[in-house]
Amino acid sequence: MVNILVVEDDKKICQLFCTVLSKNGFNPLKAFDGVEAFDVLENKHIDLVISDIMMPNMDGYEFTKSLREINSDIPILMITAKDDFPSKEKSFLIGIDDYMVKPIDVNEMILRVDALLRRSKIVHDRQQTIGETLLDYDSLSVTRNGEVIVLPQKEFYLLYKLISYPNKIFTRNQIMNEIWGIDSPSDSQTIDVHINRLRRHFGNNPDFEIVTVRGLGYKVIKNE
Repeated sequence: MVNILVVEDDKKICQLFCTVLSKNGFNPLKAFDGVEAFDVLENKHIDLVISDIMMPNMDGYEFTKSLREINSDIPILMITAKDDFPSKEKSFLIGIDDYMVKPIDVNEMILRVDALLRRSKIVHDRQQTIGETLLDYDSLSVTRNGEVIVLPQKEFYLLYKLISYPNKIFTRNQIMNEIWGIDSPSDSQTIDVHINRLRRHFGNNPDFEIVTVRGLGYKVIKNE
């Protein structure tokens, strides 16, 4: 499961973010300032950080700067009430990846989290393995036991996304926004068509299964 560290001194906001993240299939962990955040980082693998700026003991600037000295890869999303350009500029210069101004739309937060995680995985992995099946992002290919299938771009991206997060449910809207783009004229039936094509290709693959979650969307289950 994807671990997301929420560093926020307002306990109600922190709980809200954690609840929304949990409902979207993530595993949120709490810290109420930068000092507590480093305690969590020492004991847990963290895939992404959401941080406020104005916090006691160690603020978001100091926390980000210190974190970047030891980990240059972990995505950081800054969510703060500071909406002035100097604050945004300083945040990006010390190493954050994205910036949102409170009050926020939590659904947009999830879109941004997904995008940051996807970008991080693509940049650093560019391959995903599930059982004996290997997905190679650069060649848009799926290989198992020497058999190679090259997929159309959108089909590959869809499969790659699902396999990157086994058992995580992705709604049709999430898939459409991230793979086709928010402004795409295509509708959700396009996703269903691509899912059916993927099932025709990999219906007999013993490593994974693409499952329809009625009323929600799709997920990949890894077969034991």
